[in-house]
Amino acid sequence: MTSRRLRALLLPLLLAVPGSGQAPEASEQVVVLQSRAQARQAYLLRVAPPGAPRAVALLFPGGSGSLRLPTDGSRPQLDPRGNFLVRTRQLLCDAEVAVAVADAPSDQPGGMDDRFRAGPEHRQDIAALLADLRGRFPGARLFLVGTSRGTVAAAHLGADLDVPLGGVVLTSSIFLRNKWEPGLGGFDFRTVKAPLLFVHHADDDCPACPYYAAARLGLRFPLVTVRGGAPPESGPCDPLARHGYFGREAPVIAAIRDWMLGRPFPARID
Repeated sequence: MTSRRLRALLLPLLLAVPGSGQAPEASEQVVVLQSRAQARQAYLLRVAPPGAPRAVALLFPGGSGSLRLPTDGSRPQLDPRGNFLVRTRQLLCDAEVAVAVADAPSDQPGGMDDRFRAGPEHRQDIAALLADLRGRFPGARLFLVGTSRGTVAAAHLGADLDVPLGGVVLTSSIFLRNKWEPGLGGFDFRTVKAPLLFVHHADDDCPACPYYAAARLGLRFPLVTVRGGAPPESGPCDPLARHGYFGREAPVIAAIRDWMLGRPFPARID
């Protein structure tokens, strides 16, 4: 494909979206890309003035990965008590870090399974998204940040994309397969081409996310171990539990930001 054709393919539809009110200096908009012939890829972009960040964090939520972002200019209805990365995007975004939250593509209306997340079509969608971000922020380093089932996408993309990345962050990783989904069972994390950071709660009760697997990987890769938090208000694999760092959101996000920006970061959050 020629560069001219690629530029035409990536022309975005920008839709102004009011900010959340928690960080009035930042703005949000929905961007929609024609990433494949039969699919559009939407993402939510949050940027704080002056709009020249050092880093851009592309977030991959857990669950089905579907945000159902509107394409008509209306405000996204994102649950403030939902997915860890979605509900903390305001904490992550400031003048140094812009945030993009990937939605499921239009041909996956029910959301994505692990096989799609690890497959070539998702890789094509995210390559288009990253190209759009590089065009907007040419001086910024790009990071992939996944949580729960979103770590399947972030890990595979970090290994398979032929795109320069500043790093990959995997939080509450799905280390074990089950009879429905492969998760990251058997994945070789050494194949990730960029620096890799793991974040995991020591008492994560989600059966697919045992801390012992994170601790073992922590012998080879940087690991932030989280403890404590607020009493759970959801199931063990849901956002308002240790799996979603409920009650520990601010220090966890601060550690991720510091790692992305090359600053000292804590190995433990107690």
